[in-house]
Amino acid sequence: MEFLGEFLTYPFARRAIIAGLLLSVSAALLGVNLVLKRFSMLGDGLSHVSFGAAAVGLACGAAPLQFSIPIVIVAAFLLLRLKQNSKINGDAATAIVSSSALAVGITVASLTTGMNTDITNYMFGSVLALGKSEVMIAAFCGIIIIAVYILFYQKIFTVTFDEDFASVTGVKARLYNSINAIMTALIVVIGMRIMGALLISSIITFPALSSMRICKHYKCTVIVAAVVSVISFVTGILLSFTFDIPAGAAVVLTNLAIFLILSFVGRIKKI
Repeated sequence: MEFLGEFLTYPFARRAIIAGLLLSVSAALLGVNLVLKRFSMLGDGLSHVSFGAAAVGLACGAAPLQFSIPIVIVAAFLLLRLKQNSKINGDAATAIVSSSALAVGITVASLTTGMNTDITNYMFGSVLALGKSEVMIAAFCGIIIIAVYILFYQKIFTVTFDEDFASVTGVKARLYNSINAIMTALIVVIGMRIMGALLISSIITFPALSSMRICKHYKCTVIVAAVVSVISFVTGILLSFTFDIPAGAAVVLTNLAIFLILSFVGRIKKI
């Protein structure tokens, strides 16, 4: 706690913690639904799209986050539609969109400014590069996502487990799938600055998978996933600060460690 207090004396640390905690909780909430619906690759695909959009935004002199949000939301709808209606396999469609977007981003970066510090920060993440405006955007989006999830919890729960039953009972399954896609897009964009486009999808899937090792009920899974996500983020940020390693990588490695521990605990409980 003393070390955490010392860490929080730095302005960049306070900005990272504020944005990161809201990001962690909102990502964990949505992650459970995405994993249960086997849409976990959606986050990975959108992370590549967000990098491509950020690279184009930087090349055009626009604010990367604001420029990326509408593009990634459109991509989320496209991927959702491809998964539901296309003859192309869902994972194949995601791979096509994500690899194409990543190629566009790398090409644009190479033809304009090259792989400079700014574009590298969006690819791999950088706590030091997080500005006040980006924290405000992250905080606003995070609060909205959490509020929407709580407000429509029951309907999201129903759609997650049985879309046909949800439709029969009057729940608009397509609408709530679209809401999930939009919220996932927002998480990917606001988390890109801290975690990096290549690693942001991990905080969507890891906490959900970790909680499923020890929880059997949906509500328990959601709560434990949120707790795991927050612990992983704070621990990862502190490790990053202490050992001078990228924050995104430190958070993912912490998530991996917790996943292995909870997997072991889950096995013990079954014995």
